[in-house]
Amino acid sequence: MLKKIFQRIGNAKQGEGEFPVNIKELEQILGYRFKNKDHLIQALTHRSYLNRTHEAPYHSNERLEFLGDAVLDLIVTDYLYHRFQTKDEGVLSGKKSVLVSRRVLGNIVEELGLGRFLLVDRGEEKTGGRTRLSNLANLFEAVLGAIYLDGGYSAAFRFVEKILFPRVDQVLKTATYFNYKSALLEYAQSQGWGAPKYRIVKESGPDHDKRFVVVAEVNKKLSARGFGRSKKKAEQKAAQNALQKLERQLGQPIIAVGKSEKKRKQDKRNLQEN
Repeated sequence: MLKKIFQRIGNAKQGEGEFPVNIKELEQILGYRFKNKDHLIQALTHRSYLNRTHEAPYHSNERLEFLGDAVLDLIVTDYLYHRFQTKDEGVLSGKKSVLVSRRVLGNIVEELGLGRFLLVDRGEEKTGGRTRLSNLANLFEAVLGAIYLDGGYSAAFRFVEKILFPRVDQVLKTATYFNYKSALLEYAQSQGWGAPKYRIVKESGPDHDKRFVVVAEVNKKLSARGFGRSKKKAEQKAAQNALQKLERQLGQPIIAVGKSEKKRKQDKRNLQEN
């Protein structure tokens, strides 16, 4: 089925026909040429597009998104581990969370103009689905998953190395002091939920090397765990994980990665006080 779809797409000119997708142009932007074009076509297929396609078997990009998410996690972890050799796991975890955030991935896809290649139905198109940040972040992960299937880990690594790594320093610079507890509190209050609650569910290790597990509870319906070598760090991690859960439920980012220097300094003071 995907080969049939690809043939129709490949025969269509840019901006014309039912499938206005230029595969060669897209591959040039990605810096990777697919051996099996089916993988790329599936990566471009939003689930809404299946509403107009009644032939089976046919799949959206959600499975590739799932795969790409795991591949990206490994690649970024590998990169951070070797680049920041003096940083502990808490710092590395924080950096990784920022780099693989939906906000960062979505902004990269938007910057590259990849949203125009996304296959969506008219309803999704009219509601801004082609430019919705969550869809763009999903597209990044799906494309990465497709590259991994087509060319293996080395090809996937080279793609991330080209697309994401050059932006690492700037992204981390603008997110160094992000206070996830403050962000979660602000969002919860905006929804009329009241303040999130934090409780320690596990404490282990000697006094000089304590480990804490904290659960953050939001609106008595959502909870998330965080681990850290201090209560403060564990609470921050729990708040971060809770925000990520909320973002996935909503299908869009809640928080922005970038911020002004004044805001970063304020967040740093808040972290020291909490």
